[in-house]
Amino acid sequence: MGQRPEYDEDEREAFGGVEFRPMRLEDIPGVLEVEHASFTVPWTMDAFRNELTQNHFAKYTVMLHGDRIIGYSGMWTVVDEAHITNIAVHPDFRGQKLGERLLREMVVQAMAYGMEAMTLEVRVSNHIAQRLYAKFGFRGAGVRKGYYSDNKEDALIMWTDLKALAGSSLQQAE
Repeated sequence: MGQRPEYDEDEREAFGGVEFRPMRLEDIPGVLEVEHASFTVPWTMDAFRNELTQNHFAKYTVMLHGDRIIGYSGMWTVVDEAHITNIAVHPDFRGQKLGERLLREMVVQAMAYGMEAMTLEVRVSNHIAQRLYAKFGFRGAGVRKGYYSDNKEDALIMWTDLKALAGSSLQQAE
């Protein structure tokens, strides 16, 4: 499995005023602000702390605008598959294609870790997110009935082939 990309302060990847770097424990309060503004059943501080300190499969990234955390993403890398656990952009910054930039960063990182496929669950009613994922080659592969605890909504399971994406859709999605 590939090594986790390291971001030096001087080598952060900047995209139109936003930068990405690995999430740190001190980022959790800013991440929770995005989390609470984005989800009806937000993760807790302890959940993020455990992901960062106990789960060796977990890879989390924050998206910054200046010093403010405006988005974040997380995935688990297991064998040759990356499972997106969460991805969110603060509502104040939506509509600027930042979700697309954040997802692209995740895909690039997954490829760097040697992952060959990527999966996620998304609410069946969240057509905006589904269209974004489709730009990166994600396709529906099944449904998890009653997956979401807040309203028992079903989740659409989506997958993409990262090897195929490397030479095609990733370039088109830019």
